This record gives sequence, structure tokens and C-alpha cells, in this order.
Amino acid sequence: MDLIHRDSPESPFYNPSETSSQRLRNAINRSINRVLRFSGQDASMSSPQSEITLYGGEYFMNVSIGTPPVPVMVIADTGSDLLWTQCKPCNTCYTQDDPLFDPNSSSTYKGVSCSSSQCHSINKDDNTCSREDSTCTYAFHYMDNSYTKGNIAVETLTFGSTNNRPVQFNNIIFGCGQNDIGTFQKKGSGIAGLGAGSVSLMSQLSESIQGKFSYCLVFPTLTSNPTSKLNFGTNAVVSGTGAVSTPLITKAGEPFYYLTLESVSVGSKNLKFSSSVSGSGKGNIFIDSGTTFTTLPTAFYSQLEAAVASSINAESKKDPASGLSLCYNIRASVKPPTITFHFEGADVKLDVFNSFVRVSQDLVCLAFIGRNGVAIFGNRSQMNFLVGYDTVSKKVSFKPADCSKL
Repeated sequence: MDLIHRDSPESPFYNPSETSSQRLRNAINRSINRVLRFSGQDASMSSPQSEITLYGGEYFMNVSIGTPPVPVMVIADTGSDLLWTQCKPCNTCYTQDDPLFDPNSSSTYKGVSCSSSQCHSINKDDNTCSREDSTCTYAFHYMDNSYTKGNIAVETLTFGSTNNRPVQFNNIIFGCGQNDIGTFQKKGSGIAGLGAGSVSLMSQLSESIQGKFSYCLVFPTLTSNPTSKLNFGTNAVVSGTGAVSTPLITKAGEPFYYLTLESVSVGSKNLKFSSSVSGSGKGNIFIDSGTTFTTLPTAFYSQLEAAVASSINAESKKDPASGLSLCYNIRASVKPPTITFHFEGADVKLDVFNSFVRVSQDLVCLAFIGRNGVAIFGNRSQMNFLVGYDTVSKKVSFKPADCSKL
């Protein structure tokens, strides 16, 4: 299955009038707002937001819903659970360019009863069932007062495959949104939760895919190939020369995939990592496909930035346009240090393009953000790695790869 970067010309969110620096600023704002949302803080107090700041999603996947299959493009998000899309009849919905999914036109659509286990798994703490017809409903609210509400149902999902033959999965729980208000982008159809929760797409497909999925994210500005790959099952195994694995930690009631970050090295200088979010030290950072820039606690980021600056023999500057604080003129003889994230049992050595980002024609900046709250290993740090999740063996694996050739 192809994953499409939001800034790719193939993405429905692509804005040809935006400059590369504008896209970068938007990505930084989305990363910051995602930290705020996951930390339970108010994102509305931060910098200007893009129309999809609500999700913060960076990659989109094509999936078809119903019988006959209706294609929709949804945000692929390892930091959330439920799969949902807008449906007819839409009482109060945002305008979307593609046709709405019509449950009445699908022979496999089935509403879910309020008394069912599926409904309980969605609404563990809140009974939002419809009194009129006893159909299970859901309501998801977001930090900027946007929300999606609708019916819970089961449907047939259809995916592409490595041999170009469609693969179908029956009785998948999803949300049929009929009241969706807020800063939604009109060309997006919804979200595909790939997180660790019980109703996420990955959890529902777990038995069929042996609890395994992987992706290989392409650098969108370094290749003509605009898509990345998302694999399930046996094709998602990450192994062989260069592959390393670290324990995968999940926490009750949370959709996130946590890892344990022990330290970060800048060249030969090793910085021990600690996070107040995790008292035990285990599960102190989560890996996320929907956050662009890796975000670290402010105090630790300051140590990292200082170590990077001391290893580069060139004058640094800030870039007020992007908000990144450690930048260098691209014409200077800059030799960036190697930055390695030392997870428990796995050393992930970043390429210079993972660690630095070109913000303008003349300027490159350190591609990490200091922000208190949860620590996130973002998708830029994961680019050109084959990243595999094994929810049965409880591990995440990394293997360097040229993702544009996979």
C-alpha cells in the first residue's frame, strides 16, 4: 500500500502556491501542536495552524470502504485509534470534494448495537448511544473545539497488495461521521488510526496480519518517487544486515507505541536521556508517523543543541521564519556530526538529512524541537529506515534503506 506525504503533488492537501519554507513552518507548527494535544495542553495558544493541525497527520493512505468498494483517502496515524470517514446523511458536516460514503449503497454495512462488545470498546467511559434506534454512536472532541460525531458500524475494507490483487477484510469497526465541525480540510475524508488501542485498524487486523506492519518513508524533496510503502503481515518483517530491534511498550488506555530512549550521542559525546513523563525510565518516548519533527524535553534539547553547536566549527544563527534555533549558512564548510538515538537494545544512527533540514536556499537547521510534554520520535527521523512493528513479539525494528527503491 502506498503512503502519500502531505506535501507531495499527489496529496489532496498539496498547495502549489506554498513555498518550501511555508511548508516547513506548517510542519513545525503541526509537530508542536501534536505535543500539546498529547500532553493535554491547549494548542490554540500556539502559532498559526494549518487546516489539518487537528490531526497533525503527514502521510495519507488509500483504502476502499463498503461493497461495492468506495475509495477514500485518510490520514495514516500511529498516534490514534478509530478509522472514520464522513458519511451520508451528513447533518452538519464540513465540505469535502470527494463524494461522501453512503451506507445505504453498501451491501455489507451493518450498524452496531449499543449493547455490543464493539460499542463498549469505543465508549468505555461514556454512553453516547442513540436513544431513538439503539445504534452505537461515537463522539471525538479535539483541543480546538473541532469534533466528529456519528454512528459506529462494521464494514468491508479493501486494500491494494504487493501482487496488485485487492485484499478484503470483513466486519471492520469504523466511524461513520455525520456531524463533523472544525478546521477540517475539505479534500480529506477522515483518519485511519494505526495505534495500539483495541479498535485501531492494526488491532482489528492483527490476527490476519500476524500483528505486523511496516513502512518506509521517502524523503519527499530528495526523490521523484512521491509515495512511501506501508506493508502488513509477512511482508512487514524487518530483518537482515543492519536491522536492530527495541522493545515495544504499550500503556493501558493509550493508543501510542512507546519505546525506551536511553541516550542520544552527538559524535562521540553521549547525552543520557531522561523524561519526567516516565518515572521508571521505560516507555519514555513514543514513535509517531503523524508528527514531523522529533520533539524532546526542553532541557534535554538544550543539551543536544549545545553538543551539536560545539562540534561544528561555523557561526550559527536562528531562523525566525521557521522557529528552528540552530541553523547554519549552507555555503559554510559545515560538517554535521553523526547523531545516534540509543534505544534499549537498538542504536539508530541518523543520516544528515534526518538530523538537519534545509529551510531556505541558504540555510540548514537542526531538525529537532525542544518542547516540554511527551517526547516523540517523529517521522523525519524515521525517513529512509524500514520501520517494522511487531505487536505480538512486542518490538519495533529499524533498518536503513533507500525507501524510494522499495
